[in-house]
Amino acid sequence: MARSLFESLGLFAAPFLVYALFLVLRARHPLLVAHWSRGRLFWLTLSGFALVIAGFLYAGFAGSNRSGVYVPAHIEHGRLTPGRFE
Repeated sequence: MARSLFESLGLFAAPFLVYALFLVLRARHPLLVAHWSRGRLFWLTLSGFALVIAGFLYAGFAGSNRSGVYVPAHIEHGRLTPGRFE
């Protein structure tokens, strides 16, 4: 659960980090408020949400198809057998 949360936060933050890197490469200070206008923040936020949605779609379509019945982990002949789908 935490992994998917961090992946989503990373995808959302990516446009902001790329823009900050762009400002640094252009020899501008990225922490000045003048460089972060409402219009730029709107488009960065929108592109961040688009990346998160694209990540969800990719995970949904590229993920393995887990059809069947889940057999939880159990002890079999004194050994732990991991959970699996049958």
